[in-house]
Amino acid sequence: MEIAAAIDAAKQGDKQAFKVLYQQFVGRVYAICLRLLANRQKAEEASQEIFLKIWQQLPSFRGDSSFATWLHSIATRTAIDIWRQEKYLRLTDSSDELELAEQTVACHSLQAPLEHAIVRLPHQARAVFVLFAIEGYGHREIASMLAIAEGTSKAQYHRARLLLQEWLADE
Repeated sequence: MEIAAAIDAAKQGDKQAFKVLYQQFVGRVYAICLRLLANRQKAEEASQEIFLKIWQQLPSFRGDSSFATWLHSIATRTAIDIWRQEKYLRLTDSSDELELAEQTVACHSLQAPLEHAIVRLPHQARAVFVLFAIEGYGHREIASMLAIAEGTSKAQYHRARLLLQEWLADE
């Protein structure tokens, strides 16, 4: 089934059509969640929550932007909301970051060391790095999304880059 046809059918409540959309986009949604949350179980739960929101909001999708862009926006906002909740619940120290890195999905590509290093980044530096370098948001947008100053976003990105360069040089 073509994506446009699946969107139209799913908007009418066709669960099989929605399954096609789910299968097409779940990998990208999960990747966003995993990179921001640095925990496989939380990323899976967030992905499910995102697709529940997509199902509920699909009838309101007007097609002003591409479906992928619309879905990506919902996924990013939801993952950031969960990230914020985690930020305030976290009572971890830096040694826990290394444990979180071990929970990442096994990756058999050349990107595995980078993905592993991204997960090791401190909480806020990781979020800024993912949103800026991978998802393509600007520092002003990131500052608004994470409720931080634009200068803080830039500083956290710089911090993340330095840490990644250091860790990847050691490999």
